[in-house]
Amino acid sequence: MIFDQAILAALTRQAIELPSWAFGNAGTRFKVFATPGTARTVEEKLADAAQVHRLTGLAPSVALHIPWDRVDDFGKLAAYADDLGVRLGTINSNTFQDDDYKLGSLTHTDPRIRQKAIDHHYACIDVMHATGSGDLKIWLPDGTNYPGQADIRGRQDRLAESLRAIYDRLGANQRLVLEYKIFEPYFYTMDVPDWGTALAHVTALGDRAVVCLDTGHHAPSTNVEFIVAQLLRLGRLGAFDFNSRFYADDDLIVGAADPFQLFRILAEVARGGGFDQHSPVNFMLDQCHNIEDKVTGQIRSVLNVQEMTARALLVDRAALTAAQEAGDVLEANRIFMDAFYTDVRGPLADWREERGLPRDPVAAHRASGYGEQAARERLGGTQAGWGA
Repeated sequence: MIFDQAILAALTRQAIELPSWAFGNAGTRFKVFATPGTARTVEEKLADAAQVHRLTGLAPSVALHIPWDRVDDFGKLAAYADDLGVRLGTINSNTFQDDDYKLGSLTHTDPRIRQKAIDHHYACIDVMHATGSGDLKIWLPDGTNYPGQADIRGRQDRLAESLRAIYDRLGANQRLVLEYKIFEPYFYTMDVPDWGTALAHVTALGDRAVVCLDTGHHAPSTNVEFIVAQLLRLGRLGAFDFNSRFYADDDLIVGAADPFQLFRILAEVARGGGFDQHSPVNFMLDQCHNIEDKVTGQIRSVLNVQEMTARALLVDRAALTAAQEAGDVLEANRIFMDAFYTDVRGPLADWREERGLPRDPVAAHRASGYGEQAARERLGGTQAGWGA
């Protein structure tokens, strides 16, 4: 076994939150693809998520999206999730699918529309109370397409006021998690385009406001691990949305495009204490499986995060620090790269076997007949997807 007790303890604590929307149909702006057995209800999404956790031991919670996952009784839904062996996690708001929000939601010039968006977040906080969730995550789609279209500074002032109203409604043990995105759906300005803007807003709000880092929401060549290090240093990294991209915000399986980047990010998480027992960092996936099987895609995703976490924890920190302080550039790089190139798949399979989990969760899922049974039973109704 190449893992010492400290690494084994960190791997045993590891928890990766699954997004409910990963189990619905997805696609591009050109086409959303339907597949047999896709979940029709939030309860079926939770059943799919529970299958991922059952086989990996890594995914004990599921994030909800409001209104996509709205039900009449969220307390009952929380109990249902508990019966499946998972719990309800982050509550995600939605201000990007209403005609009123075409020119902005929390930043709109019309106070009626701003209040409508604020009230939506109040309703999300009510869901948090019912489910026991600790995090309200806001991805703000607001922005502009043309120079001169709107007052950039005025939009920031209105955003600060809106966020303050939402923050002040939170319970004592709840957090506001603000996500940023460089572009899309708007292309001239986004109102929260980068980590600096997100940091400025959450710092002004208070200690229970933190930043969410989506790994796909950056310009090409951005050093994402630097952002991770800085936010951890400042105590403001609240969550990850893990995915992968080749060009823009592709929301592909994490580690698909650049596994070395994922390793570098997780190495900074380890350096900054993000894997410690009482770390406030929530590790979540944010993916849409357009053409691949959804449950299998989520299994592969959490295993990718686990594998790169194990490699990151294998970095010999004492030796690395010594090489860095001695100015031995190549030796420091060698130590770092040795950890990245270490094949941890066998030891992780042993780790799973020791805990009564399948050595190969993907093969176990495929052999279980779960997907075929879902295709047989989930007939009729409307499959879940964007907006459902």
